[in-house]
Amino acid sequence: MSTELQTKRLYLRELTPGDAEMFCEFLLKNIVHSADSGPAYSDEYTDIEFHRKQLERSQAESLDGRHYKFGIFRKEKSSTIIGTVALSNIMMGNFCSCFLGYRIDKDECTNGFATEALKEVISFAFGTLNLHRIEANIIPGNNASIRVVEKLGFVYEGASEKYLLINGKWQKHLHYTLINENWK
Repeated sequence: MSTELQTKRLYLRELTPGDAEMFCEFLLKNIVHSADSGPAYSDEYTDIEFHRKQLERSQAESLDGRHYKFGIFRKEKSSTIIGTVALSNIMMGNFCSCFLGYRIDKDECTNGFATEALKEVISFAFGTLNLHRIEANIIPGNNASIRVVEKLGFVYEGASEKYLLINGKWQKHLHYTLINENWK
């Protein structure tokens, strides 16, 4: 059974292999928009079957409690994906932490959907999953993303040089964290 969340304006649900075509369309629509903050994509990126396999892996990791990949939908247009948010590399035990990743459709960036969706996913992470810490790594210059995490209470902890491979080049990232007890 996949996890579903709701906000006032949004419906979030874990993406399944059956969403591969819709997910692929969303990614291709936003490929230029995401170019400065995402990896360089191979030819596989345009292949629906590639994304189906990725979503199968994501679904299996969700069953193990290691990964949750949500599609973000407007309630009134629930068949069109407008973004994604993922909790990845979930580690329990003494760590109880995960990484947060998200993206919003280029045509929906100024509607507050990222903040609204992340707030609900953070509540899920700290409530249902009982995580202690959420980490977000953001490429310098992505001011919209920085504003979102700061608005949600994330604290800047420093920069990591050559942290992620973005468009074929190792890029510096700014490291933000949110601790469960600091979540409002």
